[in-house]
Amino acid sequence: MHIHLPHFSSSKSSSKKSSKSSLTHQVHGVMKIFHHEKESEAHQIFRQQVGHQPKGILGLPQTINPDEETVPGIEHPGSTGVIYCSDRAIANGFSYANSHEWANLGQGAPEVGPIPNAPPRPESIPLPVDSLEYAPTTGVKALREAVANLYNDNYRKGKASQYTFENVCIVPGGRAGLSRVAAVVGDVYCSYQIPDYTAYDQVLSAFKRLVPVPTALDPKNKYRLDIEQTKKDIRTQGLAVVIASNPRNPTGQVIAGKELKELVSLSRENTTIILDEFYSWYIYPENDKDIGKSISSAEYVEDVNSDSVVIIDGLTKNWRLPGWRICWVIGPKNLITALSQSGSFLDGGANHPMQLAALPLLEPDRVKVEKMALQKHFKAKRDHVLKRLHALHLDVDVPPQATFYIWLNLEKLPPPLNNGLTFFEELLKEQTIVIPGIFFDINPAHRRNLFNSPCHHYVRLSFGPPIDDLDKGGFTTRLKGLFMPSPSFLLASFCILYCPVILTSARRTGIDAIGRVVAAARQGGTRKMGHSYKKSLESNPGEHI
Repeated sequence: MHIHLPHFSSSKSSSKKSSKSSLTHQVHGVMKIFHHEKESEAHQIFRQQVGHQPKGILGLPQTINPDEETVPGIEHPGSTGVIYCSDRAIANGFSYANSHEWANLGQGAPEVGPIPNAPPRPESIPLPVDSLEYAPTTGVKALREAVANLYNDNYRKGKASQYTFENVCIVPGGRAGLSRVAAVVGDVYCSYQIPDYTAYDQVLSAFKRLVPVPTALDPKNKYRLDIEQTKKDIRTQGLAVVIASNPRNPTGQVIAGKELKELVSLSRENTTIILDEFYSWYIYPENDKDIGKSISSAEYVEDVNSDSVVIIDGLTKNWRLPGWRICWVIGPKNLITALSQSGSFLDGGANHPMQLAALPLLEPDRVKVEKMALQKHFKAKRDHVLKRLHALHLDVDVPPQATFYIWLNLEKLPPPLNNGLTFFEELLKEQTIVIPGIFFDINPAHRRNLFNSPCHHYVRLSFGPPIDDLDKGGFTTRLKGLFMPSPSFLLASFCILYCPVILTSARRTGIDAIGRVVAAARQGGTRKMGHSYKKSLESNPGEHI
């Protein structure tokens, strides 16, 4: 890294030399932060979270952490990004009672309310007496049939091999589906990519029979999965399982067309392909005539019972119903039998009434309307956020083609703001939440120095929340409903004309907060950054690491 200090003229040399010396010390002080994670307060807060300590560094013996080892034999797996960030936000004053004052750009879920031209949202759940019983661990047969029918209608028209209910297992959430699958995989090498979905780290850590084999995706290649290299790795490294999200979380890219077809074809070469397709509807085509189309590996499966392709999806993202916890795994019949057995001891099955309530939501005609409304709405939000980031001179290296995430590179910002953890902590001071990129560095052994992570300089921004939340806070938003021909309009006008103090004291969160922090850093305000973070809820107001 090269730091160019300003040139000073010879006049008033002693004063200038003093100023230059002072500035040099400031710059060197900032640069010191970047040598190692141990010198960064934000990184030390992260490491002090139970389960986040490095493991097995340089072959040194492990020491016992009393915070983690209070119960013999128990080992913390580490928290996912959303959980850690929520805990840190709470330490900084966030609560669900005051959540309206915060902007959550780290949100891993879409907005759940009505959106333009979409079918009405579910408002009630029937509770027939039979639904009070346990559901089968593979799910209610009618829902399994509805899922199979939807995939056949969307992706398998005219194909001889069709999915049936025997190819579908209903599970209580995507993580439950991943866990069921991982529990039935034998001792094999499992290929995964960096960056990818944060929960894969915990799955690969918890299920020891899966031997993780990483592949770092190159931003210069738009995070493209090199299928030819994957084929070589299968031959030379003996990979038996490939796991990936598609569309890709957090980069917003997508494997489609010929590349997806080739990836699926690997399942016919003694390799199991596990694809997390939760964002399969969040596709943003350039041509409006393609609005309503979605992506799934199901389109390229030749035989549903012999191609070893495992699809995980559900109501969480596409139907915008994360609270329902109704998802599914699709694959060959013998896989579904195994998942029934693993589900019996892992989770016991999905909620019975919610499975029945999901049935009408999977009607193909309704789904077509839902897809089109969703894609138009979220594409507009994506474009809005990208435009606002551009105005802040924060252009996105690889703009998202899918999902509702933006993978933002901070490397060009002044230090220490140019790493995800420090950027995250600074935004917490502004009541704004993002997800540091290191959570998408799938690193089950936690051995890597965080500063060496390929995700260290990134954060993930979500445009999942309503657009008002993305631009949240401030007097303007609060008076939004007042700007109309009514008596309230007079009150709003009075406030704008005669209450400037109120206007200036109302700080906007969200993207405006990002703009304030970035502007402060660019204007030389980095001395106030990188330190004085609240350690925990129990800390006194003046107590910092």
